[in-house]
Amino acid sequence: MLSANLGLLLLWALSALGNDNLRVAYEWREMDFKYDTDDLRWTAIERGAFKPANVIPFGLEVAGHRLFITTPRWRSGVPASLAYLDLNDTSSDQFGLKPALKPFPSWQAHSLQEAEPELVSPFRVRADRCGRLWVLDSRISGILEQTKIYGAPQLLVYDLHNDDLLRRHVLPEGQFKQGSLFANLAVEDADCENTYVYAADLGSPGLVVYSWRDQESWRVQHHFFHPDPLAGNFSINGIEFQWDDGLYGLALSKPMESGYSTLYFHPLCSTMEFSVDTGILRNKSLSTSPEIYREFKVLGSRGPNTQAGAEFLDPETGVLFYTLPNLNEVACWRTATDFTHNSQSRIYMSNDTMIFPSDIKVDDQKRLWVLSNQLPVFIYDELYPGSINFRIFTASVSDAVKNTACEIRTSPLPDVINRFADILNTNINLKSNSGASLMGVSSLLVISLALLMGLRL
Repeated sequence: MLSANLGLLLLWALSALGNDNLRVAYEWREMDFKYDTDDLRWTAIERGAFKPANVIPFGLEVAGHRLFITTPRWRSGVPASLAYLDLNDTSSDQFGLKPALKPFPSWQAHSLQEAEPELVSPFRVRADRCGRLWVLDSRISGILEQTKIYGAPQLLVYDLHNDDLLRRHVLPEGQFKQGSLFANLAVEDADCENTYVYAADLGSPGLVVYSWRDQESWRVQHHFFHPDPLAGNFSINGIEFQWDDGLYGLALSKPMESGYSTLYFHPLCSTMEFSVDTGILRNKSLSTSPEIYREFKVLGSRGPNTQAGAEFLDPETGVLFYTLPNLNEVACWRTATDFTHNSQSRIYMSNDTMIFPSDIKVDDQKRLWVLSNQLPVFIYDELYPGSINFRIFTASVSDAVKNTACEIRTSPLPDVINRFADILNTNINLKSNSGASLMGVSSLLVISLALLMGLRL
């Protein structure tokens, strides 16, 4: 009887330790765009240029007062694949939902009628500390319908002060392959004139490194970029499927004394986390040679069913935030600690509102942002336009990690909490003791758990 009570108490304690401190900042039934007039919007719908059911948000970024959202062209009827909303705009539509998106940098940039379209289908973007927006464009449309390739993948760099296109870098032949799909990037921007960008190819696993100063790129190969064949099974919101996606999650630490950073990474179909010093990657001759395989580090496994998607590292706290699509969860790890189960914690989990967390970022105001989009339902089933399908969550970093293993503790824990495991172990040897003794230990455990719930661990 005591063991059963202890089990219930432990379950109660562990469940309560999950904060779920994120709040919904924006939500949509269907994504909408801000046309110059209502007539233009309805004309686009009538002609099939805008099919709201075919638009799904995928990546996000916050820069200044703008929240950027990518809407890749998975299917036809996506009029713009990169747009934004004004964080200062508090208006809503007739359903109380948030405002329509404004195409970035212009409607014309998204026209596929051009001989050389400026933007085709970016999955992710990143704003750097130098006032630039980096856009990784796959240049592939209709992945779920009639696939069309508009050219080699490209990096576009915009000036966020005036939205002008600063530079366009098209990947040379040999840096992308048949089946390539570039879906994520990380920007190392400690030096604005010597910035490096890392672009992940999940379709034909590899990493492309781009130098802003030298205006050239090169491709890095490593077996850690490849999917784990035992981690390709997904079960999300009642939909079961198999994927074989490779390199996906990328996150950069702040610069070390050497001036280089640590790049954390993982394939989508994997439960492992890896890292490499960017000093290796930024050396073109070294990183493209077979001699580098020992320079890549295995950090460890997150555990069963923990395939991770997007990730982002907050440079101030050193906390790595990452999404767990199979669990409808967002989690964290403080990189100053070893990569173990005890050093990782849940930030938020919901089987209703967090179905497929697709992207995660921390902005310069130390706010965590998470986008959920129900991607498996969009791909394999059908989204119901009468329900909320897309959400963007936010919280301050400090609130998000409160009462988790990622929180930086500023005061020692009371001795009774530090000895909590000892108290539990003592109980195992009490089966032969009197009922009064058992009752005393049970009471002590209740008091310990009560203290545990009232403290920041």
